[in-house]
Amino acid sequence: MEEPAEILSHDQVELRRWRTSDLDALQEAISGSLEHLIPWMPWAATHDREQGAAFLARNQEEWESGHAFGYAITSDATVIGSCGLFRRIGAGGLDIGYWLHPRWTGRGLATTAATALVEQGFQLAGIDRMEIHHDAANPASGAVAHRLGFMEAGRGPAPEGPAAPGEVGIDVVWRITAAQWEARTAARIGTGELR
Repeated sequence: MEEPAEILSHDQVELRRWRTSDLDALQEAISGSLEHLIPWMPWAATHDREQGAAFLARNQEEWESGHAFGYAITSDATVIGSCGLFRRIGAGGLDIGYWLHPRWTGRGLATTAATALVEQGFQLAGIDRMEIHHDAANPASGAVAHRLGFMEAGRGPAPEGPAAPGEVGIDVVWRITAAQWEARTAARIGTGELR
């Protein structure tokens, strides 16, 4: 199965495939982000070093199986968050997930990281759409999707209900097709926004 590049560079961020040797950097990023993550990430409330090691091992397995491609988000060689491409929305689609350490939010870095994921995802054979899912109570994730040109494709009750304390249990789905992304990119090049 085709794999994405292990390193993706875009503007101020570099996405680098997670390695099992990243445990200390991962732990530092998570421990400094707990207050920011606990409302939205069910795993954050009980996260410890052992879970971090399991996460990194799982990332290796999922990468090799082609099920998911997890990246450390870095800026100036510092791990500032995590993101990935996930094959969990059916044939031809990839779902994007991301989080940033709160010290790095508000700078457009989540949007930059997601842009790199979308560009790479649409280079993989057979991918015709990308989605971003988030709880309705987390508008920051929706803002990233909107800035990238994704369109809201639906919202409804999350099958498992609220999974984290900040959630209301309403899943919002944003989608962009390969053709829409190509047209958006061409328009941005035409206006000089992309060079």
